[in-house]
Amino acid sequence: MNPAAKGPPPEPELAQLRRELAQVGLISQGSVQDRTGRRSGGAGYQWTRKVAGKTVTVALTAEQFARMKEAIGNYRKLRRQLRHLENLSRRIIFKTCPNPRRHKRLSRKVLGLN
Repeated sequence: MNPAAKGPPPEPELAQLRRELAQVGLISQGSVQDRTGRRSGGAGYQWTRKVAGKTVTVALTAEQFARMKEAIGNYRKLRRQLRHLENLSRRIIFKTCPNPRRHKRLSRKVLGLN
């Protein structure tokens, strides 16, 4: 039996994932910090990310902080959805396209279906 054929048919799952991807808003890499609560007068709001292997920190306003926090959450959700879409795409390909003759059955790990 083909390991890609296990489980329910992936087409409805693909349609749902496409609908979710269409709803993605603003996205950004990095992380944000709220440093306003520090006793010694914090540095306010900050956004940190990597640029060419170096850490870059940018000061933000409260409004920028709120929007950037949402954008970073959207980015992380999008990355999870893309990994899911990649896995789902492989399941569909290996399920719907004929396989070559093999001496040994391919595992789910080899097919990238974990």
